[in-house]
Amino acid sequence: MVTRSSNGRPWTFYALAAFFTLFVLFLYGPMSAIFILSFQGPNGGLTFPMNGVSLHWFGALFAQQRSGDFVGSFSRSIALAILVLAMTVVISIMAGLAFRYRFACATAVFYMAIASLIMPGLLLGLGVGLMFQFAGIRPAWFSSALGAQLTWTLPFGLLIMFAVFSRFNRVYEEAARDLGARQWQTLWHVVLPILLPGIIGVALFGFTLSYDEFPRTVIPIGSRNTLPLEIWAMTTDVTSPALYALGTLTTAVSFVVIAAALTSIALIQRRRARRQRGHPDARRGGAEALPRTAGVRVGADAGDA
Repeated sequence: MVTRSSNGRPWTFYALAAFFTLFVLFLYGPMSAIFILSFQGPNGGLTFPMNGVSLHWFGALFAQQRSGDFVGSFSRSIALAILVLAMTVVISIMAGLAFRYRFACATAVFYMAIASLIMPGLLLGLGVGLMFQFAGIRPAWFSSALGAQLTWTLPFGLLIMFAVFSRFNRVYEEAARDLGARQWQTLWHVVLPILLPGIIGVALFGFTLSYDEFPRTVIPIGSRNTLPLEIWAMTTDVTSPALYALGTLTTAVSFVVIAAALTSIALIQRRRARRQRGHPDARRGGAEALPRTAGVRVGADAGDA
């Protein structure tokens, strides 16, 4: 018999609650400490106790520094993350469309595509750097580092798109073709809008994984660091809370990107739910289930034909 407390809950509830609390503290405790210490006063150090509260060290990041290039490394990280995002989304969508059909060695191709997830990142970065060197291409953040980071982001993008396509109902495509839509019109006006939440998820993975990537980037990056590499270099030179301020800003950027992606997905789902309430036939999966804009456009194109 399970012992219960005065409010009727078993003791296991409190044990699990305590375990979850410890887990949250372990996960967010270090991040919280860095966040708090980044607001040290001008005479503050790297540890507690706090010596005043100010934004001094955030301003120091943008001032002339003896070591570190925050602005340059941050801009390179953002530019590289956007490139990785775009290529990950496009390649993942194309792969997801291709794997809907049967072809020879499909299973082998799939496992080869995700094999980089279990390989050491440093070795992958070394291999990519050597490959570009043999090809006569100078290592840089927009070439060899881009290729190295794609070995990390593409497997996640592929797995997400495979999961999304596995739940995709092809009746929408059939309805669009019945209305006279061409193949590219069906893809652009019907398939991609339905897959949009999954595409946003792939984009989120591509951006955040690239923005924070270190082991696969450290060797093929060339002479200009990205932000994680710059932070790593600053740990040996910078002995002020400016390093904590930099960590706080970079973490804030990640949270902003995640919040924007989740908000976009929520708005899309709310819009779809509102549209389905206004169109009861959408639940039956017929031609009426097509998005309003897609139906109008396809109908117009069919009439022109």
